[in-house]
Amino acid sequence: MEPFVFFGGKGGVGKTTVSCAYAYRCATAGVRTLVVSTDPAHSVSDVFDQSFDDEPRSVEGVDGLDAMEIDPEDEMQRHLDEIRESLSEQVSAGMVSEINRQLEMSHGTPGAYESALFDAFVDVMREESEPYDRVVFDTAPTGSTLRLLGLPEFLGDWIDRLLYKRKQSIDLFEKAAIGDMEPRRLLEGDPVIERLRRRKEFFEYAGETMRTEAAFFLVFNPDQLSVNETARAIEGFTERDLSVRGLVANKLTPTPDDDETGRGARYLRERVATERDRLEQVREGFEPPLVAEIESRTSEVRGDVLTGVADALDVDV
Repeated sequence: MEPFVFFGGKGGVGKTTVSCAYAYRCATAGVRTLVVSTDPAHSVSDVFDQSFDDEPRSVEGVDGLDAMEIDPEDEMQRHLDEIRESLSEQVSAGMVSEINRQLEMSHGTPGAYESALFDAFVDVMREESEPYDRVVFDTAPTGSTLRLLGLPEFLGDWIDRLLYKRKQSIDLFEKAAIGDMEPRRLLEGDPVIERLRRRKEFFEYAGETMRTEAAFFLVFNPDQLSVNETARAIEGFTERDLSVRGLVANKLTPTPDDDETGRGARYLRERVATERDRLEQVREGFEPPLVAEIESRTSEVRGDVLTGVADALDVDV
């Protein structure tokens, strides 16, 4: 199994439950594991009944398992503050207020949230993963996840164009600077070019790591909307040259005992039959294998219940 494992899927299908269960299974098998949530609901804290933040912290009662929760809003503000600080060092004082105004406007623009969150989990892969054998990501819902995964290629090309324009601009300025009859050599050591190069390396690392060192699993519920969303997600991964390792069916309805004949039992049997049709649709129509079928629990997924979910996952540790 690759060092980085992602569990994605439509909102509400149970990604956090499955991510925590898999991380728990890895840790109890002797694999030093970190589970990371980028979900603003902070559900990992609920699963382990313990507060977490953006620094890895040991999960109480589980040796070899740490957890952290990245707050998307805080991460975006930190992301903007870093940009503000970097640009403020490279422009005139008169431009600083304009930069601040533009950054505040960008806070709510499409893509700002995804870019900040993408930086956050790539930073985890680069900076926080060294002490661990496995890092498990409880990702955002599928649509956001796919936008994140599409960033390396898109922004890599964009940065190439910015580098080209910056070099053109400096070249023209140097040719126009006659001074002592020698052009001023501004290209070497230019802070803007240096920052663009670092960003390009960052995205190249992200793209290569996700293609060669990451495994992706999709969680779905046995209803048609969730199945359709999963089909679109698989297609989106394929378009980005990423493969889905397996599918996890979650929140399946338990089958009532044969001697139960009441109205509730009849309803459950009909629901189970419908869900079986959906699972058969997934087995026959989707290329990634079905690696787990997890029934709904009557109690919250914690403690022994989490162990039961972990046992149902046919995923290598």
